[in-house]
Amino acid sequence: MPFRTSRPLRFGDCDPSGIAYFPSYLNILVGVLEEFFGDAGASWKQLVGERRIGTPTVRLDLTFAHPGFHGDMLDFELFVRRVGRSSLDLEHKVSAAGTLLWSARHSVVATSLDTHKSLAWPDDLRAALESRLET
Repeated sequence: MPFRTSRPLRFGDCDPSGIAYFPSYLNILVGVLEEFFGDAGASWKQLVGERRIGTPTVRLDLTFAHPGFHGDMLDFELFVRRVGRSSLDLEHKVSAAGTLLWSARHSVVATSLDTHKSLAWPDDLRAALESRLET
């Protein structure tokens, strides 16, 4: 099952014509990723503050299919495609009222916030991520 959540497309996320401004999508996506990790049992407060683990994006490939408009409810589906030693490959599908607006292939890497080098996913987090792996 993919991770699912929804977010409204707000006035500040759009250009003057009411069409979603694409950098706003990326800001919203960060919140979705934070929610996903929390659902996996590792809130970003724990990861960053206590465990000193960052999850920087190392790859992001976006494909836009339809415009989003102010007031749309964005429905996010996040699929875990691969769990590596320190990497995580995700796929996002973002729709409004059943219409696909955009999709993304997204890779993040677990890093030490102290050394800024990659590190292996901790066993508990790896297990949680692997339990969400889509085949």
